[in-house]
Amino acid sequence: MEQARTLGLFVLTALAEIIGCYLPWLWLRQGRSAWLLLPAASSLALFVWLLSLHPTAAGRVYAAYGGVYVAVALLWLWAVDGVRPLSTDWIGIGLCLVGMLIIGTAPRT
Repeated sequence: MEQARTLGLFVLTALAEIIGCYLPWLWLRQGRSAWLLLPAASSLALFVWLLSLHPTAAGRVYAAYGGVYVAVALLWLWAVDGVRPLSTDWIGIGLCLVGMLIIGTAPRT
């Protein structure tokens, strides 16, 4: 149950980070309103807060989170940008998630 909670928290954290970076990208690259910077800043603040909820060492959390971030980012690419991931993208996601599992489930002394 704890692992499912952690994974869900990582997914929410990734979405907060991606949204916080995507909104300024819309403003800078697509000429959208600068008002998008306000929800972007809020989303990035949420991202930082969500990362702080993990009970283990920050460096390990960041490393494990990276695997989930890669997976969520490529799913975002598909869902929001309309670009279907390639087979190599899926392989990369799998490798990242295996790395995350190794980091997240290794015995601690």
